[in-house]
Amino acid sequence: MTSTQEIGSLQTPALVLDRSTLVRNCDRMREKALRSGVAFRPHVKTHKVPGIGRIQHGGAPGPITVSTLAEAESFADEGFGDITYAVPIAPDKLSRVRDLMLRVKRLNILVDNEGALEALEAFDGGEGRGFDVFLKVDCGYHRAGVDPDSPSSVAFAKRLGASKSVRFHGLLTHAGHSYNATSAEQILKIAHDEREAVRRFAARVATEGVGPLIRSIGSTPTASLVETFEGVDEVRPGNYVFYDAFQATIGSCTLKDCAVSVLTSVIGIYREENRLMLDAGALALSKDTGPDHLIPRFGYGIVCDLALQRLPLRIDALSQEHGKVSVDGEFDFDRIAIGSKLRIIPNHSCLTSAMFDRYHLVDGSLRVDEWKPVRGW
Repeated sequence: MTSTQEIGSLQTPALVLDRSTLVRNCDRMREKALRSGVAFRPHVKTHKVPGIGRIQHGGAPGPITVSTLAEAESFADEGFGDITYAVPIAPDKLSRVRDLMLRVKRLNILVDNEGALEALEAFDGGEGRGFDVFLKVDCGYHRAGVDPDSPSSVAFAKRLGASKSVRFHGLLTHAGHSYNATSAEQILKIAHDEREAVRRFAARVATEGVGPLIRSIGSTPTASLVETFEGVDEVRPGNYVFYDAFQATIGSCTLKDCAVSVLTSVIGIYREENRLMLDAGALALSKDTGPDHLIPRFGYGIVCDLALQRLPLRIDALSQEHGKVSVDGEFDFDRIAIGSKLRIIPNHSCLTSAMFDRYHLVDGSLRVDEWKPVRGW
């Protein structure tokens, strides 16, 4: 166990993770899934820490979703044996997939096109060992997936169901466009569309003799705002463990639900220019922009004091190791000195967390432990 340490004494920039907020977020989402009677397969890409994966499931390993095979391999080492790799499979990764399949109970992979299926069949070589597969369905995000209303999508689902190289388990979708919502009502409309896309498509392919299929959805904004998960079989939210400034602004959560912040030091004070400089730049915060569709010039995160009280400051620009901060209202420069510590609630906790090789777990104002996330692909 790491010895305790005051947050303000940590070397900056540092990723600070509040334990009580993390646990509360995890408990709330898991309990909603249990009340809804659906399978819970949370995404681990936001945190990439097996210990947090256990917290997501109430203390023990459970089904998870990953975005990299490195995550899958690391979590498998820690006892997680039911894994969905939720990125359309690249053929050159199939040997790693096959190796991992020998170590876990089930590894689901994702396809959404004929070329991927042909690669699976060629790799299987008629041996009949097969792959556990989900079909990606586009519910309106238009990043990947088949059109649930296209006859060609039904034909492809039939081909999956007939392939000797595939065990066709279900339909998977992700309402990533919910991040562009401007109101809770719009998020709830997208949540309805998300559920309907897989429900409708599952019903269509059932008439062709394909199924029954698992209907799997996953998006933190939609999962956070619906009361129950109706009309689906499985949910896969991920960002909810940490939340972030973007989620708080679009209404998925409040700022008090944001479990992660970046501790930074003031390294420049320029009173005549009404600005500050921080030692948290793009490699600490990422250059993910905020919800500018709601608040123009939102800045690269929300600037707070050590107690996470919001300050009238805005991070206007980032270079690799510098954050340029302007005063956005009345601010007493006498409360800041070179070396003063501030905390930034990041715009996108998934990308920001990926910038750090360790998380400082805190309880109140004390650092009580250190967790190291998985890295690589």
